[in-house]
Amino acid sequence: MTYTIQVKVMPLKELLDPQGKAVLTGLGNLGLKAVSDVRVGKNITLQVDAADEAAAKAVAEEAARKLLANQVMEYFEIEVSQA
Repeated sequence: MTYTIQVKVMPLKELLDPQGKAVLTGLGNLGLKAVSDVRVGKNITLQVDAADEAAAKAVAEEAARKLLANQVMEYFEIEVSQA
């Protein structure tokens, strides 16, 4: 069965997010003063062929740990759905 997996990779909350700060400044320059914080991350979509949802999630977790996220600076969340 084919599963669609969303891997959300975000900077750790304890770390500075320079890209988020730049976006926040840009929004302020556009007059959007109501925005108080911005964090910029990545959303990665995978199509995984696996026997079941647990196996598909295991593939995504391995991909995230080994390649998609730098766990020193980022964390990741995984959402699995059927394709």
